[in-house]
Amino acid sequence: MAYKWKNRIEVDEAIVVMMNSLSKSPDLSPWLVRTIQAAIDDSDPSLGKYFLEQVRMHAPNAGRWFASEG
Repeated sequence: MAYKWKNRIEVDEAIVVMMNSLSKSPDLSPWLVRTIQAAIDDSDPSLGKYFLEQVRMHAPNAGRWFASEG
């Protein structure tokens, strides 16, 4: 079952998880990338856009993992 964001708070939580992961390793785990990508794909497009904006602001190097960026 894919994870689906319901609001910006849930997106913010995903950003925090991603940033915490990146503070421990330069790479994101494949399960985290798959989970976030599924949330981008399955959630309201405005939440996916918000996620990508937050990635650019808080973890610009992480954008390379998400196909929807750009």
